[in-house]
Amino acid sequence: MRQTYSLVIVSLLLLLCPETVLGDAAPVSDATQECLGCHAIYHPGIVADWQKSRHAMVTPKTAMTVDEIQRRMSGSKVPEALLATSVGCAECHTLRSGSHADTFEHNGYEIHVVVSPDDCATCHTTEREQYSKNIMAMAEKNLSENRLYNDLQRSILGAAEVKPDRVHFTPANDMTRADACYYCHGTRLQVTGTEARDTDAGELEFPVIAGWPNQGVGRVNLDGSRGACSACHTRHRFSIEMARKPYTCKECHVGPDVPAFKVYSASKHGNIFSSMNNGWDFNKVPWVIGEDIQAPTCATCHISLTVNTDGDVVNPRTHQMSDRLGWRIFGLVFAHPQPKSPDTTIIRNKAGLPLPTDLDGGFAADYLISADEAAARRATMRRTCLACHDTSWVQGYFQRLDNTIATSNQAVQTATQMMASIWGKDYAHGLAANGSIFDEYIERRWSDIWLLYANNIRFVSAMAGGGDYGVFEDGRYHLTKAIMEMNDWQQTRDLIMKKP
Repeated sequence: MRQTYSLVIVSLLLLLCPETVLGDAAPVSDATQECLGCHAIYHPGIVADWQKSRHAMVTPKTAMTVDEIQRRMSGSKVPEALLATSVGCAECHTLRSGSHADTFEHNGYEIHVVVSPDDCATCHTTEREQYSKNIMAMAEKNLSENRLYNDLQRSILGAAEVKPDRVHFTPANDMTRADACYYCHGTRLQVTGTEARDTDAGELEFPVIAGWPNQGVGRVNLDGSRGACSACHTRHRFSIEMARKPYTCKECHVGPDVPAFKVYSASKHGNIFSSMNNGWDFNKVPWVIGEDIQAPTCATCHISLTVNTDGDVVNPRTHQMSDRLGWRIFGLVFAHPQPKSPDTTIIRNKAGLPLPTDLDGGFAADYLISADEAAARRATMRRTCLACHDTSWVQGYFQRLDNTIATSNQAVQTATQMMASIWGKDYAHGLAANGSIFDEYIERRWSDIWLLYANNIRFVSAMAGGGDYGVFEDGRYHLTKAIMEMNDWQQTRDLIMKKP
């Protein structure tokens, strides 16, 4: 009973004196006010986070009056009902309710639990369109619907059972996958039913969602859309400052397969960020290079709208992260030009495998961007580099990167030729024998070379620093050691087979 009285008192305070709770916030809609009346008690962390957000402080109508280069929202046709109030609980969780499979009746409103990029597109139209062309948006599909990647996943996550011939792996269950690879790639959400919960407000019925919770970049949402804006702009602050700091990218890009953050941290750029960033302005739009920041973060190079001190645009904002990348240095099996389509499940190499490269090092060129397009994307990235470095520095940097891509691919080719010989001699059960190419020890050592070591070497070069990571920390030392081990393994098998 005491909780009921408390709820009534807090609700009245919110309705009669919203400024005591929301401070300088923009006007709040009646529907959101009702949400706050309960959730300020039950989920104070969520409410406090939202209160500090830009969504709480600025109405869409006000946001649309800002000069174009300073504007943070790209939508120009926001529904009239949403223009004059803050973007609150109801504005996100009741939007397009008929499109969401998890929509349910809650205290007189039709709400859905999962807010999707198509909801965010109401105000952030361009960003949503760009993100849909981003390979991250297809991350769940690109993993779950590629039979080779599924095989690799099974050999890493699956339950191991030792049998007389070798270790066998059974596929991991859904919770294990959601806790592992699909944490970042995104899960496939599905409503499996409803359940009644005994809450402080009485018994309420809620949808049961398989694959939830998840904020993976390629999450398949309950309105059919793909992606999660909250992967970078975390709920319920949705902060541009958070998205611009490298710690956000670290969540999924920390390695050893994609070691971007640890390499950045050890680089000169990362050193400057760690030492000096307290004085930087991570909320400014546009971002002025030299004034707001003195060294790049991940967002500076890959996403953000940046200008020089005269206000001239260095690079426009983009949520299609490959816009500034010609090469995909993540080796599958070799580093290769970026895919044309974010849906990489359509790719087939000359052997018909769903890989962007052949096992002899050739590219599945029909599915990858052209050399001219790669050069254009590099020129876009160079503009950011040239904002802080002279031409000779930038030229030298890209020459080293090209050399690293070529030499690491050459090393992977050496290892792959050995692996092909091992399969050919039937020392391991490859595709020709209707087997896996990932579930035997020697195959694991081969995949270590291109999935971990070569990737690490390329990221060090691409991010201009952290040299030791390219040598002794999952770098060239480990790559050459693994090649030596593969050679010794094969020679040992050759000797065994020659014995009478």
